[in-house]
Amino acid sequence: MRGYYTADEVRAAEAPLLASLPGGALMRRAAHGLATVVAAELRARTGGVAGRTITVLVGSGDNGGDALWAGSMLRRRGVATTAVLLKPEKAHAAGLAAFTAAGGRVAAPSDDLGLPDLVIDGIVGISGRGPLRPDAAALVDRIEAPIVSADLPSGVDPDTGAVDGPAVRAAVTVAFGALKPVHALGAAQCGRVELVDIGLSLGDAEITALDAADVGAAWPVPGADDDKYSQGVVGVVAGSDGYPGAGVLCTGAAVTATSGLVRYAGASTGEVLAHAPEVIATTDLAKAGRVQSWVVGPGMGTDDAARRTLRTVLDADVPVLVDADGLTLLAEDPDLVRSRTAATLLTPHAGEFARLTGKGPGPDRVASVRALAADWNAHVLLKGRATVIAEPGGRVFVNEAGGSWSATAGAGDVLAGIIGALMAAGLAPDRAAAVGARAHSLAANLAARGGGADLSAGRGTAPISAGTLLAHLRESIRVLRAGVSPDEMPATA
Repeated sequence: MRGYYTADEVRAAEAPLLASLPGGALMRRAAHGLATVVAAELRARTGGVAGRTITVLVGSGDNGGDALWAGSMLRRRGVATTAVLLKPEKAHAAGLAAFTAAGGRVAAPSDDLGLPDLVIDGIVGISGRGPLRPDAAALVDRIEAPIVSADLPSGVDPDTGAVDGPAVRAAVTVAFGALKPVHALGAAQCGRVELVDIGLSLGDAEITALDAADVGAAWPVPGADDDKYSQGVVGVVAGSDGYPGAGVLCTGAAVTATSGLVRYAGASTGEVLAHAPEVIATTDLAKAGRVQSWVVGPGMGTDDAARRTLRTVLDADVPVLVDADGLTLLAEDPDLVRSRTAATLLTPHAGEFARLTGKGPGPDRVASVRALAADWNAHVLLKGRATVIAEPGGRVFVNEAGGSWSATAGAGDVLAGIIGALMAAGLAPDRAAAVGARAHSLAANLAARGGGADLSAGRGTAPISAGTLLAHLRESIRVLRAGVSPDEMPATA
């Protein structure tokens, strides 16, 4: 499991080290990690280190100092280094002295920078907020070389990952001492993230992500004495005469996610059984039978009959996942959820979130999801490339998908079926959501690559549909149970 720590938490962890270590020692640790990653990147991209060229973009403060010290270390390895000082009068004095002593060249933002092999972004660190200032934005806009960012891409909020103006888009980001929320929530700006140890002592993080091994270990597998009932029975209310595909996708995902029993209650029994004959299907909810969890909402409509169905499902004393049309109906009557004693999981996208709250999630998606979870006494999964999951007490999981392949019609129906099956198997709703989201995003990436567990093979990608995502779900689960790192997933489309 990986933890993500806010800027304030990182500064608090740095304070005792800054007090106990010789002056500048912590910065040089960070700089050494940065220089090591840059050297490896130079070697991977150009075949060597000595004789290559880098440009260092230097802002004021410690982040610029990190970059300058890293530049001095690379210069001593034979790299031609140029430092562009955005605010010469505020450049880190010790870092600049080390850089020039090593033979580094200092330039102004207006100078011709040529075409370096790599650029180090040391403009703004974790204390910075807001977009790049005009002079920095103009400088970054001129750059054509790949960028390695020191700690985080400048112009991206460290705690929310929000971008509200000009910002660096890095090929690689070197995180100092701890991962920050930006490295998940703003992953599209960060590129590949490399964490370097600088000796911080950190407690439990309030924002976490499950690794492949965590997901694989949590996935339910039948025991020696299990039968189809003991593994968890999930009920699905999805689809309608107008949208039968929602029932097919949601139910198919539930069948694939576990090997227990799936009950379907809805208007699309014929289509569901044609695709998954093992499902126990009925058009009458009252005859559906006992379940350990319900999934309700995808494609079921928002008429009075759907409203009555939603009420009936929420009256059951089992965990319920509400998605899609179910969320639209809930926005009219939140007390249907607030009054429940059993757990409820809401799975909105941004538009549905706005219906539930009266406003969109805004730039601070974590705070918004936490607030909805606390207000409605429910677990909440906010969809996106970085999925954010909160439980009523404030604990948060994030799932950074590594791409946006699952942004396709019907993919949410698949996700709902996966998570509903995991809840029926006994996983807590927020953990089921985190485990299911990981498998869902990996299935999407596998589908985009045409399948196969070798995700680093460099094969091309192609657009997918919800059907192809579902077809790759079983392989995704197999890969995760084998412990393949999520970092081996394909890059963003």
